[in-house]
Amino acid sequence: MKIRIGTSGYSFADWVGPFYPPGIEKGKMLDYYQQHFDTVEINSTYYGIPHPAVFHNMLKKMDDKFDFVVKAHKSLTHSRKDHEEPAKKLSEAVRPLEEAGKLAGFLLQFPWSFKKTKANMEYLRETPKHLPRVPLFVEFRHRSWLNEEVFQLLEKEGLGYVNVDEPQLPGLLPPQNKVVGPIAYLRFHGRNKKTWWSGEGSLRYDYDYSEEELGEWKELLMEMAKKAKEARLYFNNCRLGQAVKAAKMALRMYAEGGEIG
Repeated sequence: MKIRIGTSGYSFADWVGPFYPPGIEKGKMLDYYQQHFDTVEINSTYYGIPHPAVFHNMLKKMDDKFDFVVKAHKSLTHSRKDHEEPAKKLSEAVRPLEEAGKLAGFLLQFPWSFKKTKANMEYLRETPKHLPRVPLFVEFRHRSWLNEEVFQLLEKEGLGYVNVDEPQLPGLLPPQNKVVGPIAYLRFHGRNKKTWWSGEGSLRYDYDYSEEELGEWKELLMEMAKKAKEARLYFNNCRLGQAVKAAKMALRMYAEGGEIG
């Protein structure tokens, strides 16, 4: 199984010093990033949908092995109202990546308030119609979705499942090794219980993983390898470059074990 490892976003000011060299221009960050990783999640699309030219210009800097996962706009996952037009706009925005074979999929990260109900199950069923052609990966935050009926729906509709590493708090998801479809997907949010509910932005994800903590996932990931053609690991503990540190640690861990194809 091929393992691809990256971070959730890359253009953070507080990564200058911990990761990026001092004085680096924002427009040069992706060039530098791809010297270390072969994939990235684009999170800015959650807040606003760019012109296709933005992704077209990104492509000019990319080598053949690099690819992107793009986070769906918040209208598709959080408000879930009036999302038809943003979905069309998002599909058009990423078309340069899609046509170049650089778009690995869309990430749909639903909030904790999105719980398993009949209406929400139907919403999931309809989602592929709004974002056609491109693989979709669904991340839940509420534990009510841990249900075989849900996994059967995801399988039927061609939706991938995102496993998470996050604080073990009531209602949140536990560590899993669930694979739905050909891709094993795993996101690391950190285990910061103190600021998970009270923290905003980067404070929620302010966490520095240890090698031992990342090692806890190795056996789970090897089990996932029996069912998947590829694994994707993304680190969202982005404060002060902690995601880069953890991602590099994971790269070393799996390279030394010969698991990275």
